[in-house]
Amino acid sequence: MPESGLELKPGQLYQKCQLDELEFDTTDDFENLAESAHFIGQPRAEQALDFGIGIEREGYNIFALGDQGAGKHTFIRDLLHRRAKKEKTPKDICYVTNFEKQHAPRLLILKAGKGKALAEDMKRLIEDIRNAMQGALENEEYQNRAQSIMEEMHEKQKQAFEELRQKARKRGLEPVPTPGGMAFAATKDETKEPLSSEEYEKLSDEEKKGIEDKIEEMQKEAHRIAQNMPKWQREIRVKQKAFNHEVTEFAIDPLINELKEKYADHEAVCDYLQDVRNDLIENVRTLLPGLQQQAPQQQAQHASHSQGGMEPASSGAMEQAERRYHVNVLVDHSKSEGAPVVYEMNPTYQNLFGRVEHLAQMGALITDFTMIRAGAMHRANGGYLILDAIRVLTEPFVWDGLKRSLRSGKLKIESIGQMYSLISTVSLEPEALPVKVKVVLIGIPHFYYLLRYYDPDFGQLFKVQADFALQMDKSRENLSEFVRLIAGAIHKENLLPFKQEAVARVIERGSRLLGDSKKISLHMEEVSNLLNEADYWARKNGASIVEAGHVQKAIDSWIHRSDRLRELMQEQIERDIVMIDTEGSHVGQVNGLSVISLGDFAFGRPSRITARIRLGKGEVVDIEREVAMGGPIHSKGVLILSGFLGGRYSLENPLSLSASLVFEQSYGGVEGDSASSAELYALLSAIADVPVRQSLAITGSVNQHGRIQPIGGVNEKIEGFFDICVAKGLTGEQGVLIPESNIQHLMLRQDVIDAVEAGKFHIHAVKTIDQGLEILTGMTAGEPDDTGAYPEESINGKVQQRLKEFADRRKRFAREASESKKDDFESGH
Repeated sequence: MPESGLELKPGQLYQKCQLDELEFDTTDDFENLAESAHFIGQPRAEQALDFGIGIEREGYNIFALGDQGAGKHTFIRDLLHRRAKKEKTPKDICYVTNFEKQHAPRLLILKAGKGKALAEDMKRLIEDIRNAMQGALENEEYQNRAQSIMEEMHEKQKQAFEELRQKARKRGLEPVPTPGGMAFAATKDETKEPLSSEEYEKLSDEEKKGIEDKIEEMQKEAHRIAQNMPKWQREIRVKQKAFNHEVTEFAIDPLINELKEKYADHEAVCDYLQDVRNDLIENVRTLLPGLQQQAPQQQAQHASHSQGGMEPASSGAMEQAERRYHVNVLVDHSKSEGAPVVYEMNPTYQNLFGRVEHLAQMGALITDFTMIRAGAMHRANGGYLILDAIRVLTEPFVWDGLKRSLRSGKLKIESIGQMYSLISTVSLEPEALPVKVKVVLIGIPHFYYLLRYYDPDFGQLFKVQADFALQMDKSRENLSEFVRLIAGAIHKENLLPFKQEAVARVIERGSRLLGDSKKISLHMEEVSNLLNEADYWARKNGASIVEAGHVQKAIDSWIHRSDRLRELMQEQIERDIVMIDTEGSHVGQVNGLSVISLGDFAFGRPSRITARIRLGKGEVVDIEREVAMGGPIHSKGVLILSGFLGGRYSLENPLSLSASLVFEQSYGGVEGDSASSAELYALLSAIADVPVRQSLAITGSVNQHGRIQPIGGVNEKIEGFFDICVAKGLTGEQGVLIPESNIQHLMLRQDVIDAVEAGKFHIHAVKTIDQGLEILTGMTAGEPDDTGAYPEESINGKVQQRLKEFADRRKRFAREASESKKDDFESGH
């Protein structure tokens, strides 16, 4: 006789969490609730993160994979912050003017805090230089020397014109300045006064020609002097410039040298200060304000001397000139302690890699190095950068940009439009920053395996896989650590203290959501939500401590908010719109169980499965598959049934039936093999012509040897059929058949447990199809004898006999068809 199925007792339907050994009454009894230095239940992920952080080799970035809500973000950030505090603070990142290539700002990397100090020093330097230059320009010695340089030119001009006048007078001519240039007039010999027109006309032609020749000669001389004027002006400007340089050097060199001494250990800063000095010598006038405070006479003098001299700048030009010498501190670590840990929530291209801003001015876009802005990669340089994989992959150009920076070890600020030639606006090309950053991508396993398979660069850049588990064993040690974790979360969120029973109920709820009574859920988001909601109900009831009832109220409220569709489906069954029998017996008809998942809420739903048979070629037709409503796993389960039938009943005879299986009133897709045992029961009932009890529902997959295999969602399936039986009326005959290996997963509702304890509902655990057949039909399954024959009055005997009848009929039809063809052939001849 086969072993009979096991009817479960109430104590097997729910595994309570026992916390008595922890000796606490409420979570306030715990002390030293500082965050744990290691991950609870995550030894593999913790080891991978320690390795990934510790190894300083190219490509050893980290991908942390795990289901949503596993607490990856919190764990990773806490670990990185603890590690980063012990590491060296990275250097400041600054951009300054590149005086040789204005479009390519120069990069300065300074010790932590030095960037901000340099920026302040440069502002003071420019102000000091302005004051020093104003003092130098207002100095009487400067004014006198500048005046002497101008007078030198005037003296040259005066001397040249005096020589010209003397030469002209020797030739009887007098120079006369006119708007058109220098003219010459003939003079009287006695008085040296110019001849009048009448007097000139009285002269002979020979005398006139002599005068004209002399005038032409002197005009050439005047022209020569005029040609020398620009040369003299250039000489004066050179002297003025040399003098101004001399004054500027005298004024600024002490200031710049003082700054050089301060930054003597920064060679790049000293080189930059030298470039600033050289540029100031040429352009210091752009820093000087107008001379509004000068006296009118001084203003007139300054205006007359401005050509080639120190010309004051307008306020707008002066502000622009000051920006030229500013220091743009992109990343300031003056207040940082250890390495940075940066989490970029919105990793757009600009937020991650930086940008160059523009300012609209007079209808045009302008920019300079002071408008360069840092990205998350700049802020994380020398430390750690945490990114969400899905956001990185969905933002345009970000994934390629991240790989490019990690491969090259350099971070270049580029405009996307300029990079892909979408715009022609001239922008800056800042010097690339050498980057050394450990990137931690966080995502679900599906993304990790897709990238690993399809992106060849991914494996080279993210060599460390930190796999986060969603559950851990319910051992004494793990329970103790998890309870402390819950107590720490309650303390951190300022929640009411939880009683021991309430904490146990939280842990039990996690096990129920996992579908495994032997495990603790590490879905920290769900745990946190439940703690907050239980605290809400406790406060609403005026309680000072959260009891187990408050936790249960939070669970019930969450279910009520989520189960509107479940109620609608159950109502359809109650009104016989969807036909489900919970009493009586029928041939070839059983109640199968399935699970419907709607986001984070899942519930069980019974479905009627029917089977019809006829003489055929040994085919079991899955109607769901024929109409493309069945998934591949479900179709596989149906095909297994043919293997079971042939292997058990048709070793001596061909399998000569055709059968059809269908989920009645199924208007959506069917997937999974958890109903394959129910389909086999329906098929065997139809073959043996033996009715099965409709008060029982069935779940479990089956293999070709007739063994029942475990399935998922066992709690939801049992409760789904139980709710229908309650609605239609409990008779004491109803129940569910489940795989015996699913007993360890049972965490049923209290009302189901109460009904089982009262004998109004039954849960049977079976190992084999034969055990289930006996429970469903009330008949013995039967054991084969040495010849493989089953007892005639057993369910297996009836199936075997019926299949033998089909085989015999098929042989007879085949023989009759053969004889008919032979007779037709002979009559034809």
